[in-house]
Amino acid sequence: MIRHAALFKLTHAAGSAQEASFLAALAELAAIPGVGSFEIAREVSPKNAFDFAVSMIFTDAAAYQAYNLHPAHVAFVQGRWIPEVASFMEHDTVAL
Repeated sequence: MIRHAALFKLTHAAGSAQEASFLAALAELAAIPGVGSFEIAREVSPKNAFDFAVSMIFTDAAAYQAYNLHPAHVAFVQGRWIPEVASFMEHDTVAL
């Protein structure tokens, strides 16, 4: 099992229509085959500079690779993530 997560900060103002639009588009990635336990969360700790987190689980490396190459994911990254995310940290893990 692979847990894929990204912590991120948007270029948009908090509570703006642009922020809501981005998060709605991000939520559509949950429909990609192989994505499990999809969750978008708002950061509440002042201990880091990120505002949001997105996480999901894949059964194996092949499912994760298929997600990365899926046309909907590629389009989202190119059309929304790159222009609208100010900073991020990706976190991909497997349980010990």
